[in-house]
Amino acid sequence: MKFYSRRFVKPTDLNATNVLFGGRLLSWIDEEAAIFAACQMKTKYLVTKLISEINFTSPARTGDVLEFGLAVVSVGTTSLTVKCVVRNKVTLESIIEIDRMVFVAMSEEGVPIPHGLEPTTAVAA
Repeated sequence: MKFYSRRFVKPTDLNATNVLFGGRLLSWIDEEAAIFAACQMKTKYLVTKLISEINFTSPARTGDVLEFGLAVVSVGTTSLTVKCVVRNKVTLESIIEIDRMVFVAMSEEGVPIPHGLEPTTAVAA
């Protein structure tokens, strides 16, 4: 898995218990994964179709640097499935793991369209 981008956890990102608010992290993940999928499918028109079980594995706190790892799990005719791991950049401790996020290529009219990648079920490294 390759790690693509990083973010600082700021005080405004915290919940009432002073750890990173899960909703904030999920928003970051959806954006990062969508950019990754769009680059793979070579389109700016796509939608998030599915996010599988989300496993929060450890908390993140103010000042932590998080990095986002993404890898292709499978390719469909109009879809791309990716795996996401977010970890603490310094300790390498996993913060969250998502096994499947499915993105679908869309036409400008909002209709699913083939993205041109060869369909596969092999996991990319």
